[in-house]
Amino acid sequence: MRRAVCPGSFDPVTNGHLDVIERACRLYDELVVAVLVNDKKQGMFAVEERMRLLTAATAGRGNVVVDSFSGLLVDYCKDRGIDTVLKGLRATSDFDYELQMAQMNRELAGVETIFLPTNPEHSFLSSSLVKEVARFGGDISRFVPAEVAELITRRGQRNGG
Repeated sequence: MRRAVCPGSFDPVTNGHLDVIERACRLYDELVVAVLVNDKKQGMFAVEERMRLLTAATAGRGNVVVDSFSGLLVDYCKDRGIDTVLKGLRATSDFDYELQMAQMNRELAGVETIFLPTNPEHSFLSSSLVKEVARFGGDISRFVPAEVAELITRRGQRNGG
């Protein structure tokens, strides 16, 4: 069985993430979408919320498994018998960083990385930009699943934003 892991913070999941996940589903028998747990970073959504939102957004895909991990990605892969990491790339700046990570992962554990270029329609999109636009009351509905947009809007109203 061909398996890969698509790691990220997904805080929040965007339509760009979903495009990469959708396309990767056609390449692998099982795609594990793994939410990074970073205790040192306060996210907009708790890890459990991100996992729930990802599960809802990928519900039509029987070969997607949503999970979470902390620590080294290669340890997560080794523990689960996954030898491929799949990463979406928006721009050359992503490549510069991700190439170093890919080389380190290969050196540490023989885990290979596959890069999937984003659809140009989503090349500008990032979770950080979505949060910034939402913070100032901008319309993010085109950039994230409806449930994510509704949750962010409710939180902004609740926080006086």
